Amino acid sequence: MEKNKKKLEQERIKQMFREFDTSKDPLLRNQLIEHHLYIAEILAKKYINKGIEYDDLFQVASIGLILAIDRYDVNKGFEFSSYATPTIIGEIKKYFRDKGWVIRVPRRIQELSKKVNNTRTHLSQSLQRSPTVQDISEYLGITDEEVLEAIEASKVYSPQSLDASFDSSSEDREVNLADLVGIEDKNFDNIELSDFINQTMQKLNEMERQILIYRYYDKKTQVAIARELSISQMTVSRIEKKVIEKFRKELEITME
Repeated sequence: MEKNKKKLEQERIKQMFREFDTSKDPLLRNQLIEHHLYIAEILAKKYINKGIEYDDLFQVASIGLILAIDRYDVNKGFEFSSYATPTIIGEIKKYFRDKGWVIRVPRRIQELSKKVNNTRTHLSQSLQRSPTVQDISEYLGITDEEVLEAIEASKVYSPQSLDASFDSSSEDREVNLADLVGIEDKNFDNIELSDFINQTMQKLNEMERQILIYRYYDKKTQVAIARELSISQMTVSRIEKKVIEKFRKELEITME
């Protein structure tokens, strides 16, 4: 019963996409966005703890979702989540590239930081030593405080290396930054896995799908399935092997 409800829901969403492709109805578009926001949420969570607030990431992921909905062609046969995932990730990565600075820093400080860094490089070559704060301030005609402010700001331009170590206050050992980063959301992998299973099941005949559902979703034995379908246990075993082989071949194609 639950499987049938899920299948009907998938068909309903596909029909909504077909109608939207023809009508471009904004109300229908909003319904599709709302239904698939969970994908944007899952993908945005993958990039938390990288210097940008989750709310900002979710907003960018939502923009990617909208772009995917506008461009999606349901007639090509693949699931929407498979199409939307790389589109959303692309938008998030583009945002990180454009953002540059890990946290928001006033443009005045960003520009000053660039000047200070260029000056440090120039003075290091001309003085044949590391320039002092006073050397830099005199060269640029600014105060020592402004130089120090720019130097501190430049530390947030790029993320710390995951190999960077910190002293642990609670334990007598060093802790890598990687140990402090949040774990990956398992639902992210489940999106692609679910799509692979659904697409492959569409290529099975009715008997094969029924045996697959009984065997791996309902956890029935081959004997129980044979009794349910009024066929021999040997037939169930043969069809199950055939189904597994089909899945194996589809996986090989996907991995290519």
